Amino acid sequence: MKAFKGKAWKVGDNVDTDQIVAGRYLSLTDPEELGSHCFEGAYPELAEGFAEGDILFAGENFGCGSSREHAVVALKALGVSCIVASSFARIFFRNCINLGLLPVECPGAVASIDEGDEVSLDAEAGKIEDLTKGLLFEFDPMQPFLDDILAAGDLTSYVQKRLAEGHAG
Repeated sequence: MKAFKGKAWKVGDNVDTDQIVAGRYLSLTDPEELGSHCFEGAYPELAEGFAEGDILFAGENFGCGSSREHAVVALKALGVSCIVASSFARIFFRNCINLGLLPVECPGAVASIDEGDEVSLDAEAGKIEDLTKGLLFEFDPMQPFLDDILAAGDLTSYVQKRLAEGHAG
């Protein structure tokens, strides 16, 4: 599993998949083009200022709404390295795993870290550090099989690797 370091960006509670990428863009197939429309209606300043590797912090129920995978693809194309939320909509959480984007639940970090703070996240150790304020937060690391999917890059790559190793699934 990876460690991440970047600027914190914050969004609120109940951010749905239509706010992440609007339904009118669901016919797009190029990830970079999808990413260019990420948050354009809900958080346009985030979409304009986000840099590759920055970390997204969200409130409760992040990714609610429809189960569109486009939202995760758009976030990855925007440059989101991982998402830290108070809680995730369950289907969105699984879409993140399946598409190789680390979702972390850590309400304490979400409540204490401010937008613009420099943050590091060690997924293996289950630690988030606010480097700006000198604060440390802990979270439960991923279950090993979910970690294996993320380490492979996404669910398809994980299954292909397992099949190549002679496993039945």
